[in-house]
Amino acid sequence: MAETAAALRTVAHNVRAARTRAGLSLEELSRRAQVSKGALVGLEKAQGNPNLATLVRLADTLGISVSALMQGPPEGRVRVVTADAVAPLWTGAKGSEARLVLTTSGPAPVELWRWRLQPGEEYPSHPHQAGVVETVSVTSGRMTLVVDGTEHPLEAGQTATFDGDTPHAYRGAGTEPCALIMTVHLPAGPAATG
Repeated sequence: MAETAAALRTVAHNVRAARTRAGLSLEELSRRAQVSKGALVGLEKAQGNPNLATLVRLADTLGISVSALMQGPPEGRVRVVTADAVAPLWTGAKGSEARLVLTTSGPAPVELWRWRLQPGEEYPSHPHQAGVVETVSVTSGRMTLVVDGTEHPLEAGQTATFDGDTPHAYRGAGTEPCALIMTVHLPAGPAATG
């Protein structure tokens, strides 16, 4: 529980700091991100439990990465992350999950995600800001990538890339769980370095 409370305090601080840097009021951020003002107030007070969709909408609106909302200051030149030390940001009813492992720093950050999709379980993602590019590499099992309504079957050893500014979804396929690595390439710009 202490780790969860500390993580929520970090998110609260980072959301407030990014909102202030962007010159946005709570009302304006609420309107642009389509997140209730009450939820934002609670989040900035380190209260509540924001879901992945909320964090993605806030990050996109603020022009920063999801992990920029979740990470504290850098610890050194090399950062090692143990997969099971990162809590899932999304968990499906059938046991699917998505974990944001890390984000690179610099003017065009890249998020690295580990996903496990159970057969038939789907995660629909809202469109990201313009310039976001996603890459999905299936390491085991099968999945269906849906981009702008078109289904693309993928299996172990296949990689797909697409512009993330259109509706998209990830769905487990076949009879076994699907494991995949996803990278989210964020557009370069001064706001993206947060």
